[in-house]
Amino acid sequence: MRRIFFSLVLALALSACGNQPQQSQVLESPALTEVEQAFMNNLASLCGKSFAGKETYTKEGRDRWAHRSMVIYITTCEHDEVHIPFHIDDDQSRTWMFINDHGKLRFRHDHRLDDGTPEDLTLYGGYADGNGTAFNQSFPADEYTNTLLNDELDRQWNVILSEDLSTMTYELGYLGEIVFRAEFDLTTPLE
Repeated sequence: MRRIFFSLVLALALSACGNQPQQSQVLESPALTEVEQAFMNNLASLCGKSFAGKETYTKEGRDRWAHRSMVIYITTCEHDEVHIPFHIDDDQSRTWMFINDHGKLRFRHDHRLDDGTPEDLTLYGGYADGNGTAFNQSFPADEYTNTLLNDELDRQWNVILSEDLSTMTYELGYLGEIVFRAEFDLTTPLE
């Protein structure tokens, strides 16, 4: 009788364990602000498309890219991450990465060699400054970037979508002044 009782208790215990909900091992990042998520959603709405662009401004004394072909490809388009490879002529080393980094919108430049290994100067960028909209965000250089690039240029990147999603503008600023701007025509996808 004792053996039957023990077997019954064990069977009930094992049965109860099998009905328990499984805990997910995937930890999601905290949510972005509503505005930052709307910006990510606007970028992701272009997923799977590529667009031609051109240099529209370069500060005197900097290398000009006006004669070069520029194309962006909106590839990875997830709730927490959007990747945009940026090709200049045959140079395919650059990818812009917009990432939900623990509830903060982060912009990074991923630079790779032809074989896919990271370049020495890669993954620089910054976090959104909190003053953006669903159509534009500014990213002052973060501590990692300042250490990596080891200068005092006080970099800032601005990514601007027109409200009708007809253009995307990428700007680089040094010491509060725009030094480079490229604009991409979103009205005519290349693919």
